[in-house]
Amino acid sequence: MKDLIIFKYMNAHHTAAEGTLRYRRAKKLRRRRIFSIRAVKDAALLTAGVFSAGFGLESFLLPNKFIDGGVTGISLLLSEITKGSLSIFIIIVNLPFVFLGFKQMGKWFALKTVLAICGLAACITFIHYPVITSDKLLVSVFGGFFLGGGIGLAVRGGAVLDGTEILAIYISKKTSLSVGDTILIFNIFIFSVAAYILSIETALYSILIYFSASRTLDFFIEGIEEYIGVTIVSPKSEEIYDMVTQKLGRGITVYNGNRGYGKKGHAPEMNILFTVVTRLEISSLQTEIDAIDPHAFVITHSIKETRGGMIKKRPLAH
Repeated sequence: MKDLIIFKYMNAHHTAAEGTLRYRRAKKLRRRRIFSIRAVKDAALLTAGVFSAGFGLESFLLPNKFIDGGVTGISLLLSEITKGSLSIFIIIVNLPFVFLGFKQMGKWFALKTVLAICGLAACITFIHYPVITSDKLLVSVFGGFFLGGGIGLAVRGGAVLDGTEILAIYISKKTSLSVGDTILIFNIFIFSVAAYILSIETALYSILIYFSASRTLDFFIEGIEEYIGVTIVSPKSEEIYDMVTQKLGRGITVYNGNRGYGKKGHAPEMNILFTVVTRLEISSLQTEIDAIDPHAFVITHSIKETRGGMIKKRPLAH
């Protein structure tokens, strides 16, 4: 009898150990699969970014001797002054920023950035895109579009094709300047040199290229749908909750809180609601809130990125 009990105990212990081992293996396999999918996605984004940026440079900027801002602009200026290879300058000028990125964001970021920059240099050297147009305005708009799109796709893939952002982040941590201020000062210097070396007209068109590229970059990073976070404080939170989830089909988070001191003095505990909608939906949401409680306290703010949860609008029951 004693031996039977010991056998059952050892068997149960062995079964539990096997279950734990299977769980760890499954977890490790799942983790490996997630990282593999992410690696393939990053590689596809970086490849698309390299070809897009190469197309913008070869088909628009280089034939018309225009430049862009940032490290790409410096490389174009050096190539124009020395008549040297643009591909070599793109790699050399970016190297200090890659090293800075390695210190700031780690080896994988630096490795992917090196591969992306070398890929762009190879693309410019070995792939000869056709010249699309010589119209200066079209070159400024579409050259900036494809160049900014390439940089944006590379950022989506976890790397950069232009090291200016890395320098700007580093300087912003050391000084009172913001990232935007640093990039602006950097580009003012580049375009001033371009106006002196090339011409004022070329510098002005290059500024248009920079604005077109920066707007396209924002579009590719933030996406088509710009999300808005909305915080709602109202004693009629239950009605607003039903409206958001049932009528608008959006997810919502409920916080337990106190209103503090308002127009009617101290208020008891009430639910605080938080939801995320697109910019196109914000007007209808505010209208629905006003219909339920015109005195509701509503806070809205832009959201750069969202992950997880129920972000996409769910289908409503008819």
